[in-house]
Amino acid sequence: MQRHFDNVQMSSIELFCLTVETGNFTAAANAAGVTPAAVSRSIARLEKRLQTRLFIRTTRNMRTTDTGQRYYVDCRNALNQLIEAEDKISGETQEPVGVLSISVPTLYAHYRLLPRINQFCGLYPQLKVNIEVSNQNIDFSEDNYDVAIRGSELYDSGLIARRLEDAELIIVAAPSYLQQHPAPRVLTDLQNHECIQYTLPSSGRKVPWTFLSQGNLIKIETTGHLLCLQDFLATLTLVKSGAGLMQVYRFSVEQELQRGELVEVLQEYSGTTRPFILIYPYARYTPFKTRKFIEFMTTPDQ
Repeated sequence: MQRHFDNVQMSSIELFCLTVETGNFTAAANAAGVTPAAVSRSIARLEKRLQTRLFIRTTRNMRTTDTGQRYYVDCRNALNQLIEAEDKISGETQEPVGVLSISVPTLYAHYRLLPRINQFCGLYPQLKVNIEVSNQNIDFSEDNYDVAIRGSELYDSGLIARRLEDAELIIVAAPSYLQQHPAPRVLTDLQNHECIQYTLPSSGRKVPWTFLSQGNLIKIETTGHLLCLQDFLATLTLVKSGAGLMQVYRFSVEQELQRGELVEVLQEYSGTTRPFILIYPYARYTPFKTRKFIEFMTTPDQ
């Protein structure tokens, strides 16, 4: 039988997947223990073989082409199947066992992960799941976690990121607040409103509010008398009580909007998002329990 792939081609496919998951050549090289030049050559070989571009590169960033993204999904699925085939041969059980440790921020935990985790546990009853609900960043090299979920882009080149969603941001207020303060109609109106503040645990800096105006991204440093540290859920409690305006994730207030307990304002400037990503350390062999959790979280409509 004629071989379709040689060792170099298989290595190129692995490095291609790692580049997509880490975001750039340098991060992929650091994770794989090779040079950025080696990663670049591997991607070039793949693009020559496929006669198509897999990445769009600029001096500032790199992104996957539509063709590259489709190719990545197929390659990652194929590599996962190969890994699971080796698991069978090596005698690893097809049901994950042991303890899976997850770190997740409070908001995503309460509105996304915790409502679904019982379903995951039902699929794998021999697996124990430890969940730390915290907004503090973790260090995989020191902390005993298998995966973490974070509401930001990946900056640690030694980690792999899988995007869970781009969560839409909106401005909301309680009807009781709007009865005393006319709803803002343009962005400059925010200067005359009580804007609930939140600081990032990682930096201690106040989070600016972001808007879209005629396709342009606008960041505004708002002001207010109430500042929440650490826990973003606290800002939801404040805005529901009528304490002021707040920029929140739409998924966290959908029910309140439907019931009329909160009102969306400045809709014409909406449309900005922030990513939530699942991160885990790169390793030649990712534990079976971790792979199953990643598969569960990145597969829609479980």
